[in-house]
Amino acid sequence: MDKRLERILPRVQKPARYTGGEYNQIIKDKSKVDIRMAFCFPDTYEIGMSNLGMSILYHTMNQLDFVWCERVYAPWGDMYDEMKNIGLPLYALESGDSVGEFDVVAFSIGYEMAFTTVLDMLDMSGLPVRSADRPGLLPLVIAGGSSSVNAEPMSPFIDLFIIGEGEEINNELLTLLRQAKLEGWTKHDFLVCAAGISGIYVPSLYDIAYNPDGTVKSITAMEGAPERVEKRVVRDFDSVPYPTKPIVPSTEVVHDRVSLELFRGCVRGCRFCQAGHIYRPIRAKKYETLVKQGIETLKNTGYEDVTLLSLSTSDYRQLPQLLDGLLEYCEPRSIGVSLPSLRADNFSMEIMQRLQKVRKSGLTFAVEGGSQRLRDAINKNVTEDDLLHTCSIAFAGGWNGVKLYYMLGLPTETDEDILGIAEMANKVLHCWRENAKNKSRGVRITISTSCFIPKPHSPFQWEAQISIEEYLRRVNLLRSSITARGVEYNWHDAETSLIEAVLSRGDRKVADAIETVWRDGGRLDAWAEYFSFDRWMRAFEKCGIDPDFYAERERSTDELLPWDMIDVGVTKKHFLHEREMCYKSELSPDCRKQCSACGAAKLLKGGRCDG
Repeated sequence: MDKRLERILPRVQKPARYTGGEYNQIIKDKSKVDIRMAFCFPDTYEIGMSNLGMSILYHTMNQLDFVWCERVYAPWGDMYDEMKNIGLPLYALESGDSVGEFDVVAFSIGYEMAFTTVLDMLDMSGLPVRSADRPGLLPLVIAGGSSSVNAEPMSPFIDLFIIGEGEEINNELLTLLRQAKLEGWTKHDFLVCAAGISGIYVPSLYDIAYNPDGTVKSITAMEGAPERVEKRVVRDFDSVPYPTKPIVPSTEVVHDRVSLELFRGCVRGCRFCQAGHIYRPIRAKKYETLVKQGIETLKNTGYEDVTLLSLSTSDYRQLPQLLDGLLEYCEPRSIGVSLPSLRADNFSMEIMQRLQKVRKSGLTFAVEGGSQRLRDAINKNVTEDDLLHTCSIAFAGGWNGVKLYYMLGLPTETDEDILGIAEMANKVLHCWRENAKNKSRGVRITISTSCFIPKPHSPFQWEAQISIEEYLRRVNLLRSSITARGVEYNWHDAETSLIEAVLSRGDRKVADAIETVWRDGGRLDAWAEYFSFDRWMRAFEKCGIDPDFYAERERSTDELLPWDMIDVGVTKKHFLHEREMCYKSELSPDCRKQCSACGAAKLLKGGRCDG
């Protein structure tokens, strides 16, 4: 450990998140590897260590004998100041070496509000933030994650993006980089060659022209780069590497438990949801595989909780068999099993009885729309009867609380829809009174709303976001309508939602604002303690960017979108059809009842979608 680090650690909160040395971390002899990767998560240790994707890729890349992949997280404010004061660069937890010394600096970017932190971590590593100012091959700066499906706002800073799932493509990319390093390739030659790997987007190989009104005029691929970069997927999800010896954090983290990923994709097709479309096609693991992996991981970590992850866990076909297999091991050892992603239309007494064998976890349901008409418009496929039936089961089973999530500002939403949320809260409260066996503990019904953000690669990617003023009006309308005791109402910050909309639908011009915000002190913008709306608005004004142009403007369906060079599998035809169905308030069946012909199955190259 650097002596300077030893001196400052006693002066910061939670010093354990900066020391490394955790159980199951991977240590290699750096003199015996050809490629060293700094795997960076642009948020705090507590958030990054809870990210299953980071854990999977960390272990996958370390399976390569010529690669040593190490973890890097963003320091909290106190540690940041201490490091700046003594000139200590950002370092990797395993070796303690400066990130600037690595061959690859890789970022997993799962949300847009992390963009400024990416720049900050590059700067703390002693690296120029812009790709053009890093002419050498090494260190190569790459990025992936769900935010990469519109890479344009970050394209001037990143050498290449990985589009889609990284388990296989990372190995191919690192093998190519190993060759380039040994043979002395130029950065440009390497990037041209890397663009030939399916799923690699190299921004510098695409020329973007704009119309006088600021919209995109043309996207031109150069030097053999594909016109559209097809998302990379793992075809056989059952054989995908899974870390049965994950790193056990040495301090408290957000999700401190074993996480099992049941399947990727979603059968539902909610029209507002980006994740449900960009993670298609649907691929699932066999329950036998999951039981084996879960038990091995519990033995290798000592955890006392297992959580089952997917976009909609109760849609897993073999859920009863999986729960039985896990509980056979977990119940005698008082290990809890939780399902954080449930749907109100298929939560059953059978599932509930299995879940409460050890301990009760919280129940959360994303209802999204306050009326049946609106839920049909967004294709939520959940009825009022579904929700009340589910709550009846839960309250009769001993639960005394439920969280209900909604969005405000969805396409076609009216005030009547908003008032419907308060009506639903009252009905859930009545449901508790009718079904709870023990009312002495009281009930807690939590209503939460967020502002709808139109996301790329979704049926609503052309829609406008409502203004901050309109969002707050709708919040106040709902707040004044919730009067019952036992019902709590929380709402998400509107200003953050506006910035997120600009960043998620932005083009390359937005990059100047991101850099301006960072140079003005912006970092860790996902945290309320650090986010400054005024700082972002100053940057937009300085850079000549109108945030309403990106956030509150409805797009024409024939407009060329900044992310149109990225192919996530789902076709534009499907997105337009689903948008049209929204305005008719008509439902589309889930994938298992009827294939929607979304197009994502083509990514399997002849394989079968589990929809």
